[in-house]
Amino acid sequence: MTDTTPKEARPAPLTPPAGRVPAPRPRRDRRRLTPWLFLIAPLALLLTFTYAPIANMIAYSFTDWDGVSPDLHYTGTENYAELLTRSELFEVFLVSGYYLAASVVQIAAALYFATVLSFHVSFRNFFKGVLFFPYLINGVAIGFVFLYFFQDGGTLDSVLSLLGVHTDHAWLGTPVSANTSLAGVSVWRYLGLNFVLFLGAIQSIPGELYEAAEIDGASRWQQFRHIIAPGIKPVLSLSVILSVSGSLSVFEIPYIMTGGATGTETFVIQTVKLAFQFNKMGLASAAAVVLLLIVLAVTWVQRRIVPDEKVDLV
Repeated sequence: MTDTTPKEARPAPLTPPAGRVPAPRPRRDRRRLTPWLFLIAPLALLLTFTYAPIANMIAYSFTDWDGVSPDLHYTGTENYAELLTRSELFEVFLVSGYYLAASVVQIAAALYFATVLSFHVSFRNFFKGVLFFPYLINGVAIGFVFLYFFQDGGTLDSVLSLLGVHTDHAWLGTPVSANTSLAGVSVWRYLGLNFVLFLGAIQSIPGELYEAAEIDGASRWQQFRHIIAPGIKPVLSLSVILSVSGSLSVFEIPYIMTGGATGTETFVIQTVKLAFQFNKMGLASAAAVVLLLIVLAVTWVQRRIVPDEKVDLV
């Protein structure tokens, strides 16, 4: 049988437009899977060493496990009830006030040095290295160094005696002086981290803005107020969050230098003692969960008070 349909009425064959050849389906599927193949290793490490331990910690917080026995007994919310009814377990958060005050000094000093060294200053690369170097030192080494620095007749007393100041004050002997000294060590160590964050944010601001400000006769303070401060607002907000969360979870420096003695015990040091000194792994896990919830709550409040805003200076 012959086709008697006129050529004008016949539908045109389905051909791809010129210059657009559809990729084969297996190749497209391979392209979609390629990013996930690269993510397998980091996701596996994240699940294994972060989320799995957190899940185990939450599970242990509902038991009376001593950390040694293979038997686990479910106790419900008894550990959390004990934490909330024993005020001395939360009184150690008062020590975090020293580190919170120190974090304010730390952020202000880091912002000042980052602003000054972002301009043309003699030996600025040398000063950048000096400020960032303490952050590269191991925390245990810093703890031992400053332990000798603050001991009776140590480095600090020797320097003061050379300046004609003679004191018999025990720098780590009272709660106020000990916590103040430890907070000062924390400032010295973590100043470099905030300094680098601020310096990177300042240097990412277009240089044309500084040139225009100088042409208009703006002073350094006016440049900081109207250019630098708005430009680094997201990084400043991040630094505040890190400082507050770090103040609540201080551990390394006070544990090495004093072990929590003379009123320097923090919540994390107390949690470690509950777990490994008193063999109350369940109660320690509950304390760790409570600390995690407190840090998350503080972070959420900060994000609500100072939300992220897109900064467009150009």
